[in-house]
Amino acid sequence: MLHIVLFNPEIPQNTGNIGRMCAITRSRLHLIHPLGFTITDAHLRRSGMDYWKSLDVVHHGNWEAFLAFPERPTRLWLLTTKAERGLWEADFRDGDGLVFGNEGHGAPEWLHDFVGKDFEIKIPQPAETLRSLNLSTAAGIATYEALRQIEFCGR
Repeated sequence: MLHIVLFNPEIPQNTGNIGRMCAITRSRLHLIHPLGFTITDAHLRRSGMDYWKSLDVVHHGNWEAFLAFPERPTRLWLLTTKAERGLWEADFRDGDGLVFGNEGHGAPEWLHDFVGKDFEIKIPQPAETLRSLNLSTAAGIATYEALRQIEFCGR
């Protein structure tokens, strides 16, 4: 199983898109609180997120709670524009987690330190003068590359 870890996501539409992708790919979604929005049945219905009940989603009160979770990912990869290594240089394995910072601030420096330079990766961007890809787009690219390597796609 692949784990997608969203650290303090701020935009519900991005989290919704990532949740749909996780449900389709049978990946587990970890939401590290606080969130920049509330998840309620009314909001989910209004957003057409009827798949949410099929989603393997785990809420964690904070990073420490995530680390204490017995079924957390075995290795963590931090997707960041600050990385030196590209996504295609990573060697993904079953049980890995892809960690994404939030839309406004990315990942805090202590999270970079926790993961370490060897597990920081970026999605190559030919137009490096632009800020970065949308969170849900980046999550989709990284998830499908990891799944391709793990050979879960097409089963």
